Formats: sequence, C-alpha cells, structure tokens
Amino acid sequence: MLQKQKSEFTKQLILNESFKLFYKDGFKTTSVDKIMLKTKLTKGAFYYHYKNKRELGLDVIKLKLQKRVYEGMISPLFTNGNAIEILKSTFLDRIKSFPIEEKQQGCPMNNLINEIGNSDKIYQLALKSIIEDWKSAIVQLIEKGKEQKTIKNAISSEATAVYLISAFEGIRGIRKLYDNDKIVEEYILGLSLYINQIKA
Repeated sequence: MLQKQKSEFTKQLILNESFKLFYKDGFKTTSVDKIMLKTKLTKGAFYYHYKNKRELGLDVIKLKLQKRVYEGMISPLFTNGNAIEILKSTFLDRIKSFPIEEKQQGCPMNNLINEIGNSDKIYQLALKSIIEDWKSAIVQLIEKGKEQKTIKNAISSEATAVYLISAFEGIRGIRKLYDNDKIVEEYILGLSLYINQIKA
C-alpha cells in the first residue's frame, strides 16, 4: 500500500510541475529533462508513469485543465438562483479574481489551444471536450433563465454560450499584452452591457 501511495504521489508531482512549466514556458519548449530537473526525479520515474511527453500532455489537459475549468467556470453555473446574476458572477467576478501572474500569463487552456490545439488530433479532442462541457453548462443555465423569465426567450442559447466563452478566453489572451487592467475593465463594461441586453 505504501508503494502505491508513493507511486501516486510521484505521478501527481510530475503532473503538477508539468502543468506549471507548460503554463510558464509553453508546452513545446518544456522537455522531459526540464520536468525531471524541476521535480528532482529520475527519468526512470517519469517513464514508469508516462511513455512520452505526448501522453503526459494529454493527462495534464484531462486531469489538471479540465478540473480547473470545471471548478472555476462550470460548477458555478449550476448554483441555485437568478440565471443573469449567475452569469455576471461567473464571467465578470471571476476575471477580477485572477492574481497578477495569471493576468500576465493568460489562460492555461487558451495558451495550450493556441500552441498545440491544431498540432495533434488527440490534444484537439481533449481541449474541445472541455469547451463543449463548458458550452453545455452555459446553455443549460440560459434555458433555465428563459424558464425563470430572467432571460429573453428570443436569444439563441448556443450562440450566447459561444460568445461568452470567446469573450472570456479572448480577454485572457489580450490582457497578456498590457501592463495594467484597463483593457479588462473595458471588457467588464462591454460584457455587462451584453448581459443586460439578454435580460428579460
């Protein structure tokens, strides 16, 4: 049992440090050697858990990124209450809560989409799955808002979901170009106006 726990700890260490390195330095420039240096593990420990970096990359997407998006952007959409207020708190308050390092580095998922999203079908499908889950959760919330009569019936739930995701991911990428939050404040104002327009 102790060996199993040690093995799981090693795997989690590789995953956690790889996620940080991919986020900070990029996926393509992060080598297995660099990961081993950061974790202070041997290459043998790496290859015990992963055949190659490609397999590790897929695990980072499925186990780290997916969890992060679920906890930060999907789970809050299932909160009880007014659908409009839930949209505001999820998409407007979340953007304000990021620490400065994350504002400077952008969104980990968005960074990976831009770097490797079209380079390998396996990554593309894994990243797309996260977006589809996110989109589905927003659509459910908007449909709930229509039933509550807090969101206009005429709006397309799917189009609104795609717009909200695109705007959020877009500002995370654009913010990397600036040394202050002025652009984020403009996003918040624009998205507030949009959310008010879909309000019943």
